[in-house]
Amino acid sequence: MNISFFRNFLYFNFALVTVFPPKISAALQTVEINSQLEIKNELREISSDNGNHFNLNEIKISNGLEINQESSPKNIPIQKKQLEIQSDKQFQENNIIYAKGNVIVTFRGNVLTADSFIYDQLNETIQAEGNIKLTLGDQIFSAEKIEYDFKEKKGFMLKVKGLVKTKNLSKNLDLNSYESNEIASVVKLIKQKKVLHTPDGVNNWIFYTDKLTVDNNKWFSQKAIFTNDLLETNQVKFEINSLKIFPQKDVLKLKTAISYLIFEDNLPIPFWFGTRTLNKSKEGYIFDFGSKWYVGLDELEKDGFYLGRKFEPIDISDNFVLDFEPQFLLQRSIQGYTNSYVKKDDSITADKARRDTSLSDYFGMNSDLNGKINNWDLTVKNQLTSLDISKFLDALRVSVDLTKEIDLFNSKWNKSFFAVYRDRIWNGSIGEAEIYIGYGLKIDKTNTWEKDGIKKTEKISIGMGEFKGEELNGKNLVESYKGSIFYSLDQKFPLLERENKDKFVDNSFNYIFEPINQGIYINTKLSALYSVYENGNHQEFIGFGFGPEFTLGEFKKKYFDYTRVSISPFYRLKNGESLFKFDQISDQFTLDLALDQQIYGPILLKSNATLNLDGNSKDYGDFINSNISINWKKRAYEFAIYYQPHIKRGGINFALYGFE
Repeated sequence: MNISFFRNFLYFNFALVTVFPPKISAALQTVEINSQLEIKNELREISSDNGNHFNLNEIKISNGLEINQESSPKNIPIQKKQLEIQSDKQFQENNIIYAKGNVIVTFRGNVLTADSFIYDQLNETIQAEGNIKLTLGDQIFSAEKIEYDFKEKKGFMLKVKGLVKTKNLSKNLDLNSYESNEIASVVKLIKQKKVLHTPDGVNNWIFYTDKLTVDNNKWFSQKAIFTNDLLETNQVKFEINSLKIFPQKDVLKLKTAISYLIFEDNLPIPFWFGTRTLNKSKEGYIFDFGSKWYVGLDELEKDGFYLGRKFEPIDISDNFVLDFEPQFLLQRSIQGYTNSYVKKDDSITADKARRDTSLSDYFGMNSDLNGKINNWDLTVKNQLTSLDISKFLDALRVSVDLTKEIDLFNSKWNKSFFAVYRDRIWNGSIGEAEIYIGYGLKIDKTNTWEKDGIKKTEKISIGMGEFKGEELNGKNLVESYKGSIFYSLDQKFPLLERENKDKFVDNSFNYIFEPINQGIYINTKLSALYSVYENGNHQEFIGFGFGPEFTLGEFKKKYFDYTRVSISPFYRLKNGESLFKFDQISDQFTLDLALDQQIYGPILLKSNATLNLDGNSKDYGDFINSNISINWKKRAYEFAIYYQPHIKRGGINFALYGFE
């Protein structure tokens, strides 16, 4: 039997699973194997207690790979086993091999099972029928029927279903190098009764299709269904229509018609997936799934609602990829003016004013350049909120970051060179501030661990740079170097806790992806900062805070079955002043508040805010930082509409949750 069919079958499933996010990375090495098998020894039927076995003594394949089998597979080391057909009944007639009843075809520890299997050596066709299951490493597939013609390179599969694990996909699909250490189990199940949440993203997908057709290594399906819900409760699924996949040497090209994101089998939302290309990199095939079109809200810089469109990444070289997103500033175009810029010829720090607009003001652009320079990761982000040349310097924001991981003090740190042009900062009650120009070096690390039930997070940052920004008590721009050291330690102490040792969930968990630990906790925070500037200016603080957190309910009932309340006062002992507005230590005493409350079913209200309790501040008693959202929360996905009043931004978030 020609093993390129297995490769093509798994190659297709790999291409399908890359339709989903967020970023999925896999590598696949394609090896062409001639479909003609030269059998030098006649097949002979061997009887045994477990059924009949065909022994393939010497099968030669054109690429030089030799498959050698001894008559008794039980006596052969696993790594030397290549191809074996087992069944209740086998016979050969006119160069056609027939296997019926509990058919098991093994190849390098991977298994294909079926009720019947036929291989026509002369015409080079295969046919498998009935309860077909294919297990290749961690990947599991099932089908009702498979037919394939190796000469014409045409075939089809009926009623295909699969469980694809993307983390090991590249290794499992590389048939030339991958070899399982043991024979794969033929009783693995696709549908699960219990699953475990994977916090690192969606790595496992179930997919279905009635028919897959292949023609000269091009794959077609009229409709393919994908879901990340391994419990298969139809909470969310993707219906991809007119799917066409064209594998090439270093890329996969996908084309689709209008497709649908379907919630609860009742609410289909159409989206256009279009034509996309998956390029091969050192890490494998990298693909970012998501709608190309989106709607956003930014009242300060884009005058309100805008429409964006994401294009396919552009490979500038082997090491650099460019992403860009043109935007149409919808609300600005309707109102016919803008409040996002200062008057012409005014200082960049002047108050924003109303200005007339032209056609070029109704368009903007975001772009990201990502790549590697030796062992360094380079990221360049650009935001342009108008294409009007006269507003170019006012509309442009740029940040550059060059980072790599280093060993320092027996631990891992991130070392970064950075540069910014017009970086926007929100600084508590001081409000919005900007770094006009800045560049420098910093090293930082974050450690999270748990000891004796106490959860701890430690952050350390050391940096030095040259900055030009708005002065603290005026509108002029000032320039100075700045050196700083920052440290913080957050801890969560359980006072009374009902912890769920079993982290698995089943169909009874309709709204959450993992069991909730209920209890009463004390959160503490300790932080310190020292900053120094030119002419001996400096500022520093030591801050500490603690407060209770209450988590009640299991989030399994329909009404008010989940509440989380957190109250965290924080006090700073501060000294000195910054030269700049953007980093001045403000708000000596604050109170952080957070509330999550289930209202009905999957409807969850989430809010957090910071209340200014500094008696010396003009904003005493005001909220200086806030966010509110209404969430539709289910086990497999979450949909949220949010708004941040202090910076006048809002939007829509959608998240998929992964399981194993």
